[in-house]
Amino acid sequence: MNLLQNKMIRQNAGSKTKAPKAFISFLIIVFIMVSCNAVSAQQKELMVRISEIEIDPDYLEKYKAMLEEEAAASVRLEPGVIAIFPMYQKENPAQVRILEMYASKAAYELHLKTPHFQKYKSTTHKMVKSLKLVDMEAMDVITMPLIFRKLKEDK
Repeated sequence: MNLLQNKMIRQNAGSKTKAPKAFISFLIIVFIMVSCNAVSAQQKELMVRISEIEIDPDYLEKYKAMLEEEAAASVRLEPGVIAIFPMYQKENPAQVRILEMYASKAAYELHLKTPHFQKYKSTTHKMVKSLKLVDMEAMDVITMPLIFRKLKEDK
C-alpha cells in the first residue's frame, strides 16, 4: 500500500465518524425547532388573564367562600381550565386578584357557560364594587409545566 492509499483510508475512516455526529447534530436542531414551534403554537392558544376585583368589605367572607368553590370546580371539572388562582392583598383583603389560565380562548368561553361559573357570577354580582380584566401574554411557556409539577411534588 502506498502513502496515497493509506492517506485516503484514514480520511474515509475520519469521515465515517463525522457523518454520524453531523446527523445527530442535525436531529438535535430539528428537535429544537419542532419543540419551539410546538411551544409557540401552545403560547398562541394559551389565554392568561388577571382579574382585578374590589369587594364590598361587608360581603368579603361570603365572596371568598363563593370564589373558592367556583375556582375548585373549574379546575376539577373543566379540562381547558389550567389554573384559577385567587388571592388577595395582605394589607387590603377586599382587593382580590385572580390569575386565570385557559388552554385557549374557546376553553375560556366554555368556562363562562358552566353552571358553577354562572352561580358564582349571579351570586357575587352585588358583592363586587369594581372589576377589571387584564389580558396577559405568557413570557416563558416552557417553564410553566415545571412550576405546576413542582407544586405537585411539594405536597
